[in-house]
Amino acid sequence: MAASGAVSRLLRAAAASCRRLPPPPRGVARLRCPGRFLHASAPARLSSEDKVTVHFITRDGDKLTAQGKVGDSLLDVVVDNNLDIDGFGACEGTLACSTCHLIFEEDVYKKLDAITDEELDMLDLAYGLTETSRLGCQICLQKSMNNMIVRVPESFADVRQSVDVGKNP
Repeated sequence: MAASGAVSRLLRAAAASCRRLPPPPRGVARLRCPGRFLHASAPARLSSEDKVTVHFITRDGDKLTAQGKVGDSLLDVVVDNNLDIDGFGACEGTLACSTCHLIFEEDVYKKLDAITDEELDMLDLAYGLTETSRLGCQICLQKSMNNMIVRVPESFADVRQSVDVGKNP
């Protein structure tokens, strides 16, 4: 338990400063999901079979539909498609905030990769936490996720700024 508390304190300290990860070494491009790298010289041959459609239900109840590549994180889908979700992914996927908090349908949630202790610590800071909440920066697209629906909570906390942001009353 003490180690978990120490990790929590370290993550909160990192969130306060929101340090960015250094860029990958020259000649290596960071893939969209955490911890994966690909040589820049590798061919980027993607077919429509490698694309996944995701439907986001925003804080205002609007439905935004976008596509990403298998292996992209949901944060990448939002950024790459320039989706208008206020404050989403403020720390750029470094697990230093909870602004990419998403709520999944139960059947999709059950199929997601296991959650890490670091993600759980950040989720503890999220508003509107549910049994099927995860951070979009930690969820990598798989073909089986095609046409899934995810909900953006009505409000979020950006721990880097100590500001609560939500749907306008």
